[in-house]
This record gives sequence, structure tokens and C-alpha cells, in this order.
Amino acid sequence: QVQLVESGGGLVQAGGYLRLSCAASGRTYAMAWFRQAPGKEREFVASIRWTSGITNYADSVKGRFAIVKDNAKNTLYLQMNSLQPEDTAVYYCAATPRLTVKLTITTMYDYWGQGTQVTVSS
Repeated sequence: QVQLVESGGGLVQAGGYLRLSCAASGRTYAMAWFRQAPGKEREFVASIRWTSGITNYADSVKGRFAIVKDNAKNTLYLQMNSLQPEDTAVYYCAATPRLTVKLTITTMYDYWGQGTQVTVSS
């Protein structure tokens, strides 16, 4: 069992930035960030394979967001720059022990954080 504790959400103006953190109690194969806006399905944002460091991003955040890991602290980060109102959502950290390439799919993840709200005002 891996526990994930997120922090770092908040309210920011369009064009601003935030950094989300996710502290993990154990090591897994891969971790990711997803987000869910009101009335919408949870969607993939970014993923990283813990050992290789290979990353993947949703097209909507490429060039603006960066997923970063700190091996020593067993912590995952999401640096979000040039935020826009459409980035408003609850952001979730997720982790999977499965050796899978399907890291954009929610059902591949066994562990989830509690979520942190990000609100971008126009």
C-alpha cells in the first residue's frame, strides 16, 4: 500500500504559476498527475516512470507544465506555468506498480491522492 499526500494548490491569476507536490510513502513503477474539472471526466495531465525518468504530457499542457521527481524525498512535483482558466480543476496525484505503457489511463493506477484544488482566474 502506498499513500500519497498532495499539497500546493490554490488561486492564481491567468498567466501565473503554481507548483504541486505529492509525497509518496513508497516507490512505484510510475506516477502521474490527473485533473478533473466540474462536470467533466478525470483527464491525464502528465506521467513519469520513476526509474528511467521518461515523461509524457497531455497536448493541452505541453510546454507549460513539467513533471519532476525527487528520488531522495520520494516526492513528485508538477510545475505549472502560464496557467489559464481552463486549467481550473482538482488535481490528483496517482501511482502504479504495474509495468505498463498505458500511463494515460486512470484504471492503470492503484493509488490516488486526496486531490488539491487549482483555480485560475481570468
